[in-house]
Amino acid sequence: MSDLRGTASIAAGLVFLGFGIAKFVNHANEVDSFRTYGLPAPDAFVYAIGTIEVAGGLLLIAGLAARTAALALAVDMVGAIAVSGIKEGEPISLTLAPVLLVIMIAVLWAGPGRWPLSRRSSPPARARPGSAR
Repeated sequence: MSDLRGTASIAAGLVFLGFGIAKFVNHANEVDSFRTYGLPAPDAFVYAIGTIEVAGGLLLIAGLAARTAALALAVDMVGAIAVSGIKEGEPISLTLAPVLLVIMIAVLWAGPGRWPLSRRSSPPARARPGSAR
């Protein structure tokens, strides 16, 4: 089960990374979209959401601070579902965003799975002399 959780976490991280990068590459189009949603300061909002998605996606992929990233990205998905999904009826915010939200809730609840770098980068714990293993 942890392999599936790790795979889902990495896959979601890649999706967030792609959507986050798009907010910088297609900035003008994204600002137009955010403006139609009625969000304040759409230009700054696009940069903020893009940064959250890129950073969060990278953290999920790496398995570092995955729960913190999942929390930020879950809030991002709630916003996407409410603002562009329910309010504007955008299909991707009514289909992909809920799936990503469920994955983020799973990461919050159970952690990133078996593959996080945070587990690989720290040396194994050593037993103290005289302690039982």
